[in-house]
Amino acid sequence: MRRFLTPWRVGGAIVVLLAVTVLILVSIPSSDYLLLPDVAHPVAPLVRVQGGRPGSGPGGIYFVDVIERRASEFERLFPWIHSDATLIPANLIVPPGTSSAAAEQADLREMQISQQVAAAVALRRLGYHVVVKPDGVIVNGVELGTAAYRRLQPADVIVDINGKPTPTIAKLRRALAPVKPGDEVQVRFRRGSKLLTESLRTVNDPQEPGHALIGFEPAQSASIKLPLRVSIDANGIGGPSAGLAFALEVMQQLGRNVDRGHRIAATGEMELNGTVAPIGGVKQKIFDARRAKVDAFLVPAGDNARVARRYAGPVRIIPVRSFNQALQALATLPRSG
Repeated sequence: MRRFLTPWRVGGAIVVLLAVTVLILVSIPSSDYLLLPDVAHPVAPLVRVQGGRPGSGPGGIYFVDVIERRASEFERLFPWIHSDATLIPANLIVPPGTSSAAAEQADLREMQISQQVAAAVALRRLGYHVVVKPDGVIVNGVELGTAAYRRLQPADVIVDINGKPTPTIAKLRRALAPVKPGDEVQVRFRRGSKLLTESLRTVNDPQEPGHALIGFEPAQSASIKLPLRVSIDANGIGGPSAGLAFALEVMQQLGRNVDRGHRIAATGEMELNGTVAPIGGVKQKIFDARRAKVDAFLVPAGDNARVARRYAGPVRIIPVRSFNQALQALATLPRSG
C-alpha cells in the first residue's frame, strides 16, 4: 500500500515538532536572569523595638522585593510571555569572578547594614541620641577589567590600605595619594566575620589622571550604637531596598501614626543622613504593591518614580528624596476610616 502525506499528517508532525522544541527550550537554563514580582509583605511581624508595639489599626507598612531566577532558553527567546518580568544578564546578578553563594551573602550583608541604618535614621528623627562611628569603606560595586573585580565583592568593608587605617572615604583617598597608577597596594578588608588581605594593582583615575584607583565604588560604613534594642528579621531576603519601610515601621511601633490607617508600601535605600537612594527592580515592585492592594507606594524620586507611575494602575505613587519628605507626604494623607 502506498502512503500519502496528507495536510493533517503534515500539520500533526509540525505540532509535535514544535511541542518537543518548546519542551527542550523550557528545560534548558539560559545565561540570563528573570526579575519577577513577589507580593508586598507587612513589615510589622518582622520588627521588634524595645518599648514599642505593632499597630493594631487597619493600615500597615509593607516592603516589596523581587524574585530572581535563571531564565530558561524559551523565556530568553520570548521574554514577553511574562508581562511583569524583566530579563537581565547574569553578570548583573552575580558579578564576574563572584560565585552565586558569595553574591547571595553580599546581599544579606547589605540587608543587615540597611536595617541598622533604618533604625538609626528613625530614632534620630524621634530625638534619640544615636552614636555613629565610621569604621571603614564599603565596596558598593567593583569595576570590570580591574584587579579588584575578581577579588573584592560588594559589601566588603575596606579597613586599611598599606597598613594605613581607612575608617572614612577621605582617609582612604589620603592612603592612596602617594600611590602611582600601576602600583600594587595591600588591601585589608572584612567579609562577614573574616578579615582578609589582598595585593591589588591600581589603575589610573580617568577623572584625575595620575591618581591611583583600586577599582571599586566606595560607600561609607559605620558602627551604629542605638539607644533602644531594635531587631529586624527579613526572612532571608537580601539587598538594601527595604530600608525606608523598616525606618517607617520603627516610628510606627514607637507610637507615631505614620500610616494614618492606610496600607503603605515603601522602597528605597536609607542613608545615614536620611537620604532615600534609588533601587532596582521597580517594575516588579509596583506589581508587588498592586497585588497587596496597598493605597500608596513611596518610591525614590527620579527614574524610580517614573517607572513606578508607568505600571501603577490604581496605586498612588509618592516620590520621595528623604525620610523627612516621606513622613511629610504621609502626614498629608487623610485619615482612613
